[in-house]
Amino acid sequence: MKERSDSLTLKGLIYAQSRLAANHPIVPVLQAKQSAIEAGIGGEQRVTEALQKYRFPFKNNIFHDLSLSSDTNFQMDHLIKTPHFGVILETKNMSGSLEFRENPPQLVQKKDDGQINYYESPVVQLERNIELLTAWLSQRNIDLPLYGAIVLAYPKQHVEIPPANTKLLFPNLIPPFIKDLSQQGTKLDTSTFNRLSSDLLKSHRTFIPKPICESYQIGLNHIQPGVRCGTCGKIRMDKLPRTWHCPICKVNDHLAHRGSLAEWFLVVKRTITNRECREFLGVDIHTATRILSSMQLKYKGTFRNRIYYINFHEDPFK
Repeated sequence: MKERSDSLTLKGLIYAQSRLAANHPIVPVLQAKQSAIEAGIGGEQRVTEALQKYRFPFKNNIFHDLSLSSDTNFQMDHLIKTPHFGVILETKNMSGSLEFRENPPQLVQKKDDGQINYYESPVVQLERNIELLTAWLSQRNIDLPLYGAIVLAYPKQHVEIPPANTKLLFPNLIPPFIKDLSQQGTKLDTSTFNRLSSDLLKSHRTFIPKPICESYQIGLNHIQPGVRCGTCGKIRMDKLPRTWHCPICKVNDHLAHRGSLAEWFLVVKRTITNRECREFLGVDIHTATRILSSMQLKYKGTFRNRIYYINFHEDPFK
């Protein structure tokens, strides 16, 4: 029913690194965060592939990377919905030896090089998601039993201390785990089942991260301005009448500014003024005005003091 959404956090991290000096002290931090996110995405893809290879003998819908709001916002890596029950899967793709500690609840990762990292327990994350989804369903007068499991993306991941009361699976064990769950008790009728699927899709809201500069306290003076070429990736495009020209690969692109403005909102901040636009893109005041007007961005204030802002849920960059 729903594929995994592109990670705006990952895009922001990649864009930020390309606009920072290679020796900037924050670059290794951004690289480590990027690697962690990419590992997580890789793990979720493994689960997706395992589910795609299997055909359950009962009606089901599968949602990947589903974000909803109940008492608070929450995100589920995978939700499998059947007329009898729902299953929430929390995926982890981490190297080294893992310990699922109970008191206090935390996940301890011991890497081969001796480094030890501490994380919030995925057991707590899973239990919280089950509680929040139960409340979300209750608001719609739907009573659906929910189960959960933690999935380790690769069998080579070593677990030194498993969780005491939570199912731990590898991707190939997910289908038999789901197939063995009880299908007794109340069953959602076809109309309710379909309505619930529609409500889940309509209620999904893509996670919108803070801009990278805000999250990591990076000054704007450290960010390289300029329009990026969508073909070669270099930030050196020149403004010509009615188009942009890349002196590196010789490509012309009349909409090249759109991608660079998207980078601004992901990397620098969620708002932009005419002055910031012309300094970032390297254009005059009239060109900046035309560009910002053409983007159909929301804005506040009079023309002279106007501040434009982005709503990624409406995505004007498509």
